[in-house]
Amino acid sequence: MKLTIERAAFLKALGHVQSVVERRTTIPILSNVLLRAEPGRLALSATDMDLEIVERVPAQIEREGRTTAPAHTLYDIVRKLREGAQIEIETSGERNALVLRSGRSTFTLACLPPEDYPLMASGELPYNFSLSATELRTLIDRTRFAISTEETRYYLNGIYLHATKADEVPIIRAVATDGHRLARMEMVLPEGAAGMPGIIIPRKTVLELRKLVEENEDEVQIGLGETKIRLAIGEAALTSKLIDGTFPDYGRVIPQNNDKELIVDKKDFEAAVDRVSTISSERGRAVKLALSAGKLVLSVTNPDSGSATEELEVEYAADALDIGFNSRYLLDIAAQIEGEVAVLRLADPGSPTLVQDKDNKSALYVLMPMRV
Repeated sequence: MKLTIERAAFLKALGHVQSVVERRTTIPILSNVLLRAEPGRLALSATDMDLEIVERVPAQIEREGRTTAPAHTLYDIVRKLREGAQIEIETSGERNALVLRSGRSTFTLACLPPEDYPLMASGELPYNFSLSATELRTLIDRTRFAISTEETRYYLNGIYLHATKADEVPIIRAVATDGHRLARMEMVLPEGAAGMPGIIIPRKTVLELRKLVEENEDEVQIGLGETKIRLAIGEAALTSKLIDGTFPDYGRVIPQNNDKELIVDKKDFEAAVDRVSTISSERGRAVKLALSAGKLVLSVTNPDSGSATEELEVEYAADALDIGFNSRYLLDIAAQIEGEVAVLRLADPGSPTLVQDKDNKSALYVLMPMRV
């Protein structure tokens, strides 16, 4: 194969595909990216056997062909070339070496046979629908912080996506939880998604997908079955296995009867939690909320480094209440609220608290309290 490609386009596509490639893998071919020179464009593929990404970029193709090259090395080379550069790529007849030239730089990389490169079959994907990149970004961003990183509870290591109804309106809902906090985001069900199975999209897939929709406003075409999901946007397509497990009945942990309502300015609350938590220990991170009529006092006590308190004016008319939370979790949830006012619905010091944006009820957060 022989081709010429523009650095910026090549770098962007390489950035997407190389992040799928694991740094440490026992299968050498999986360290490589598959390059295919097709009429008018170069296709790049990478996989870790659970997730595959394919992206196509315009290129001047002199000779079609395919090869594989070390993904991270190739990315680092292209990243270090000067901006605006043109890159020539050529493989020799034996196909075990790739020569990359740009300006006065020449690199020769050892290649592995493209025949050995594993391709993921997407299989039957009976449910097909589309979401805008903005909608998909919102579903991901409002929930991904609550994905569990605990490998033993593998069924919590992703975002649960399913179709359901809210007040008789069909919706698509994304949920993530790590047992300490829960995030739920919903929007109107897109056409074609009715009857879709509940699926758990793995954390790594969520992160790679988020990168693809970062600077894109196109429609995302989604195809899914019981075991796989395929998402295509622009010239990129991502195919992933789904987590084979049962997501817990999250509805049981969403409190229904929390009768104590706290209404607080989101920015003031976030800043106050951030300030007092400076004192908290790395292990404890506990912040105490002392609520009384019209007033909230935030406090942190750390036996090793001292204490901090801050008082806020709030809307609160229920009985006085002292409750503790992990300050990191509280800040994570506060960061998701886009409006100016947050509403916290509380019950007692030992029960979960409900947090929402006052003006936008499409997202809902649940936070378990801590002993303080």
